[in-house]
Amino acid sequence: MKYLNKFVSALFVATLGIMTLASCEGADLYKINAPDWLSEMGGEEEEPEEEEELVGQMEDVYNIGKEDLSSGFWTLGKTYVVPAGAKWQAQFKLTVNPDNLYYKNFYLVLNAYNAETGELGDEFGVIRYDNDPSKNSEWNTVGTEIDRSLVSGNFSNSSGDDSVDASVQKMNGTVTITVDRAEGGMFIKFTNGTLTKTYTQTTAFPSTGADVPIACRIGIEGSLVSFISTNIEPIGGCTSAEDKQPLSMELSGVPTEVLVGTTLEEAMANVTAVVTFEQGVTKDVKAEELQFEAIPNYDELGQKTLVVIYNKTFKGLNADKPILATKTFSVVNQLSAFTQTVVVPTPLVLGAEDNSTGWWGAHTENIKIEPKETKVTTFTNFTSGGANWNNFVIVLCKADNSEYAVVRADNFGWGDGYAGCTPIGGFADDEGWAAWLAAMNGAKVTTYVTNNGDGSGDVKAVMVGNDGNTYVQEYKGIKIADPDDFYFRFTVDGCHLVFDKELGAADCSTGWWGAHSANIQVVAHQVCTVNFTNYTSGVANWNNFVAVLCKADNTEYAVVRADNYGWGAGYGACTATCDNGGDWATWLSAMNGAKVSVKIANNGDGTADVKATILGTDGKTYTQDYIGINTIDPDDFYFRFTVDSSHLVFE
Repeated sequence: MKYLNKFVSALFVATLGIMTLASCEGADLYKINAPDWLSEMGGEEEEPEEEEELVGQMEDVYNIGKEDLSSGFWTLGKTYVVPAGAKWQAQFKLTVNPDNLYYKNFYLVLNAYNAETGELGDEFGVIRYDNDPSKNSEWNTVGTEIDRSLVSGNFSNSSGDDSVDASVQKMNGTVTITVDRAEGGMFIKFTNGTLTKTYTQTTAFPSTGADVPIACRIGIEGSLVSFISTNIEPIGGCTSAEDKQPLSMELSGVPTEVLVGTTLEEAMANVTAVVTFEQGVTKDVKAEELQFEAIPNYDELGQKTLVVIYNKTFKGLNADKPILATKTFSVVNQLSAFTQTVVVPTPLVLGAEDNSTGWWGAHTENIKIEPKETKVTTFTNFTSGGANWNNFVIVLCKADNSEYAVVRADNFGWGDGYAGCTPIGGFADDEGWAAWLAAMNGAKVTTYVTNNGDGSGDVKAVMVGNDGNTYVQEYKGIKIADPDDFYFRFTVDGCHLVFDKELGAADCSTGWWGAHSANIQVVAHQVCTVNFTNYTSGVANWNNFVAVLCKADNTEYAVVRADNYGWGAGYGACTATCDNGGDWATWLSAMNGAKVSVKIANNGDGTADVKATILGTDGKTYTQDYIGINTIDPDDFYFRFTVDSSHLVFE
């Protein structure tokens, strides 16, 4: 890592000019030129087929996936649109994972494409390079467009009941892909000269017979695709292999707080950047390739602006002009130690379902909030639509119901503690309020009520409306006379609330990814606790709870299961440990009705931890930990739960 004590004056002036610019964490799947060690992992040559004839190829050089082979499922490349009657051919180098899991290769995603709007339509299905009839080597998403009986291949790595097979290394090498719609049907071919998979459909594709353009995307999981060429220009254009100047960068892993006395080098060791070069090519850059400065004096307490400099071309030469990015952080005497707890109020349905319950007509029980704690609640809001105030209301009070403040969903409140607070949200015009009110009928709401421990409290409501838009209402700095006597509850006014308690069908019939809880934000240096009862079909270890760590837009950092397994961009760096006594059969049996407490920690340094404590029905306590999940943006960190032939009841 390079650590600057002083800037040259010209660069310092440039830096000050961008002090007000915000920089946020981001990611891009396109990177080019794999390292030397990847170039040596070519596939075995066994009775090579006749080389595929390529016509009209254009240079298109970029990578799909990370070079360390850590990219998770649904890491997708560019979009190539194949009109009816056309033929797409492309070449790329495939590098598969040394863990030899048969499904970690590449796949082709087929969507309808609207040429007028430029938007993707129905996803017809996915065809993967492996060819195992007992596994999901291809699948339909909409309808029955992909017929598995039309697939053929010469693969020798049929995995049967075993997901690990060393023969998957034969997939390595230069792959040619063909998608031919010339005859009105669909012919698809994947081949690296040794292993070939084809899909031949002579009837219309899609089955409607319409001449729909087909959008094709290559995706990977735990592998690397290094694109070489294509005969159809992708959306956004081709990428050349010439050297490129850096244009901008987005930072990730910048801590929100740094303990005083920590060197800047130590504090920023987990910082990474996605640098965008000419032609839209991007590259992941680690901390040792970046230069850091903190302004003002880093040795003093208070908020600082981190200035990050990168001055290399794509090929590592000195750039014509360095690029800069900034982000704020604070130097503190003691790191914050807030906690979060997810709670389910009672009753589970508040107010009459026809929204006839009037003002103050129904209340949940009071829920206590300890100092430096946030209570998180999720529910669906239904409104009569008569007025803005016909939505949820939150009452902040003491145990004896003496009120500190009352705040509504619509940027309004009252009470002794409300007078000094800062409401954030709302609309300046009637048109905005009308759209918001309409969207609140059926809105998915997550509320955060915080006891700051210093005589103040905060309320935040994130409302995902029925129009798909997200609305946020906050009340900061509500005066709380006694932080040791701080409760909240919900009430209604011409509305009703349905609180989220169960996830998945009670008979455990909900399949993989079939149901999800709401996303819950965990801010930097905070730990969120979720308590629930886990029920399982008992068929397999993975038929239990699953935690998804992600950004607000659902971009995944990692997915972790109850049974010591996970995946995703941040999963490879973590340490996964379980204590089940080494007896998975006993553990699985004990999981049906097990009492589970899961803690999700945002460490504030670009890493996160997940710890599960499980009290099984056999009376034994089991643990499952995932420590050090990385690639986390501490300012954009959320989690949710999903199921797989399991059922969760939250407490």
